[in-house]
Amino acid sequence: MDILSKIVADKRKEVDLKKSLIPTSQYEASVLFDRETKSLPNALKRSGTGIIAEFKRRSPSKASINQNANVGQVAIGYENAGVCGMSVLTDIKYFGGSLEDLILARASVKMPLLRKEFIISEYQIIEAKAHGADVILLIAAILSRAEIKTFSELAKSLGLNVLLEVHNEEELHKSIMPSLDMLGVNNRNLKTFEVSLETSKSLSKLIPNDFVKVSESGISSFEAINDLKEYGFEGFLIGENFMKTNDPGKSATSFIQQLK
Repeated sequence: MDILSKIVADKRKEVDLKKSLIPTSQYEASVLFDRETKSLPNALKRSGTGIIAEFKRRSPSKASINQNANVGQVAIGYENAGVCGMSVLTDIKYFGGSLEDLILARASVKMPLLRKEFIISEYQIIEAKAHGADVILLIAAILSRAEIKTFSELAKSLGLNVLLEVHNEEELHKSIMPSLDMLGVNNRNLKTFEVSLETSKSLSKLIPNDFVKVSESGISSFEAINDLKEYGFEGFLIGENFMKTNDPGKSATSFIQQLK
């Protein structure tokens, strides 16, 4: 079983347990559930840099990236740096994240927040809204076309933006539908964890211009961003490059200054 299959199998168990403990009605009654969300696509279109900065402590490919980082401080640092939005990993077992990280980030900043999670249930979308997310991630590799449609339409009804992530042409053709806002190309093969920016370049011409194009993973230089902009990308998800430093916000500030 590859790592993605393991993550999804564990996620199904986790969500089933949560459903038995916390009803969706409890989430729908939360203070943040009626909050008006911020648009990440609009922020990306208005920006000259298009940076979505990520908060993650570790990953399956890196046992430790920044285990001691304070999510609130990092969020403030990112916002001051001028990023367009922040991606918050909420998976506990494989990435060391939590929904509490999302809540703390929301309490610290006003910019759009993306809940980075392996979403396999409508329950997680309601959960995301209740914890202050503005955007959800859907991963084409783990969802059917019918699930992508159901999940994205629910998200839109709650005022959430949807970033749909693909890794290849087959996933892209399966996924394109009006209820998506952004199409992200993950340059990391989720089965082997190898990274290549050529993935973004080759798929860019197949993504309709109705969607904001986002390139994810393996972006560590402003040259790479300027190169990808030539292929129509407006958003660039950067995680490890900032998080592996002692001060991710300062690192993001320096990076964005170089881009400008």
